[in-house]
Amino acid sequence: MKIIIINGPNLNLLGKREPEIYGQHTFEDYFDILKSKFDAIELDYFQSNIEGEIISKLQETGFSYDGIVLNAAAYTHTSIGIGDAVKAISTAVVEVHISNTFAREEFRHQSFISAHAKGVVLGFGLQSYELAIQSFLS
Repeated sequence: MKIIIINGPNLNLLGKREPEIYGQHTFEDYFDILKSKFDAIELDYFQSNIEGEIISKLQETGFSYDGIVLNAAAYTHTSIGIGDAVKAISTAVVEVHISNTFAREEFRHQSFISAHAKGVVLGFGLQSYELAIQSFLS
């Protein structure tokens, strides 16, 4: 099984940015934990702060992977293009958010991705990624 995690803007700052919301760990450190926990799965990782690069990565991997875990971060609430890319590909996408977006500002309650995703996992911190990966195994 081959799964890619695609992270959007500012998630490269995990461990530094608002640790009370996003935690103390970098994503790279957490990704190493995920790889060891799911050692039977080929796990890849991509992060970009640029909307078009995320769309291109979805198009590139959206027909060749068994699953995509997508945390589009702020683009979740603003990018029709990313939502359209998720809709256009055949690989199932699980939308992930570290925080509970519904407990935050009202603009974060809108997602252009959710309607096209296999499912949504949010509010469980970095464990949201693990839950999303597990959804592809059942």
